[in-house]
Amino acid sequence: MALTAVSALALAACGGTGGSPGGGTAAAEPAELECAVTDYAADQQFTSPEPMEVSMLWTDWPESPVTDSWRIFDEIEERTNVRIVTTHVPFSDAVEKRGLLIAAGEAPTVIPLTYTGDERPFAASGAVLPLSDYAEHMPNFNKYVDEWDLREMVDNLRQSDGRYYMTPGLQEVSVPMFSLIIRKDVFEEVGAPIPETWEELQTGLELIKEAYPDSLPLADGFEGQSMLNYASHAFGTVAGWGFGQGMFYNESTGDFEYAPTTDGYRDMVAYFRGLVDAGLLDTESFTAPNDGTGTVTEKIAAETVFAASGASGTVNEFAIALDAAGVTDYELALLAPPGGEAGQVVEPRNFWHGFMVTAQAKDDPNLCSTIQFLDWLYYNPEARELVQWGVEGETYEKAEDGTITLLPDFTYTAYNLNTDTGSTDIKVDLGWGNDVLAGGTESRVLKESYNQPGYVDYIDTVLSSRTPRDPFPPAPLDEMELERASLQATPLKDSVDTATLQFILGDRDMSEWDAFVSELGSSGLASYVELINSAKDRWAEANG
Repeated sequence: MALTAVSALALAACGGTGGSPGGGTAAAEPAELECAVTDYAADQQFTSPEPMEVSMLWTDWPESPVTDSWRIFDEIEERTNVRIVTTHVPFSDAVEKRGLLIAAGEAPTVIPLTYTGDERPFAASGAVLPLSDYAEHMPNFNKYVDEWDLREMVDNLRQSDGRYYMTPGLQEVSVPMFSLIIRKDVFEEVGAPIPETWEELQTGLELIKEAYPDSLPLADGFEGQSMLNYASHAFGTVAGWGFGQGMFYNESTGDFEYAPTTDGYRDMVAYFRGLVDAGLLDTESFTAPNDGTGTVTEKIAAETVFAASGASGTVNEFAIALDAAGVTDYELALLAPPGGEAGQVVEPRNFWHGFMVTAQAKDDPNLCSTIQFLDWLYYNPEARELVQWGVEGETYEKAEDGTITLLPDFTYTAYNLNTDTGSTDIKVDLGWGNDVLAGGTESRVLKESYNQPGYVDYIDTVLSSRTPRDPFPPAPLDEMELERASLQATPLKDSVDTATLQFILGDRDMSEWDAFVSELGSSGLASYVELINSAKDRWAEANG
């Protein structure tokens, strides 16, 4: 999604309502609003004194489309006096459609499913509101930013004018969503270590290959993008889904460098190339666009793959496939991302998706109520529990210690809950736990409430044995710089994607690595790196 957002830079730049604000980086004064609810505070129910509507861009997931039976919209309206009115875009091209609607000034007020970085082009063009100007009307957001020590991370979202233009999903604990899932029983069967490092993983894969010679024991299923993402941190680089601008901050020099030109990136590529040469990596899973399902799940079930990328939900998918194939006595485990030459390092502490508000809302007399409603919906703990589980006493029960239990008549297939007793899926049939509203404030208790015990163990393991990489220093670009960066970054990224896959799959010899780096240099790399470092220096000078 982040890469698609980069391709939308030109659209957003053409569709804004104003240019880049004057170049200073000092935070702006709060905007003055007239609020119908003047005593709204954190941990309180927001209710508009008059009925109102808030329009929202809604991404339709194929497996859970909005239906007339969805209870969620009615319950939210009953509690807040606010009706959510949806504009629908298909999941298949949601990011492109979002960019087109915003560029044309035809987008609804609220743009959810916004990840940090998605907002940059729209902020630079003035197409979305600077939510930092309205932060005083978001008491729940501010409370949990401070309680969970996230203020510095939020400040790093500020753009070149000193404002931030989206509010993200806040997580009390942040661990990588995707990591390595293994058939733990098979690793133990062949005497392989439960891998703490990528080197130990290779040892285990070699032992499995000896016992199961027809297997290609390791797979990704996300065109390599997931595995390269969580592997990259252990090699001291960025790659895959986490490639972003392609920059890696060198603490010893104090400058950004282009990740694919570093030793860490080369070592990572060489590692996976070695797995391919040894017959340990399923290359189809690095090329087939199957979004983590399809062939990899089938190969897990057929016992030709024994380790693959995935999240907690993927563990359930693999388990269902193994059961259907008649495989018994298996044990699946989601492991903390393996360590490597850079240490037992994982991605920095991170946000979940949040939302933007389009610039047309600036003159809406109900803007304050809209901001307060969104603060309640996304950041109030009771609202988060409502959105995730439904209505207490109606779909779930809550014990005195906070434990949540889904009532027997309901199922939550996405998390493999009550699949043997429930007839009504709270997500598919009622809209609870839907992906569009799933961002916002998520305490550790709420995160653990809907996940299997194995995922709770995963959280504990990551927090106790892995170190999050420090975030990179800010380097926000203004509107003109974003356009220039897009023109430079896109062809460079295309070259990197092509060459990375060629080297890993064996279509290009590793002896040609220096030639590849030279090719990047001849494609304007130095100018691009200078642009990012200049923005970093400018921000540091203005903000200390």
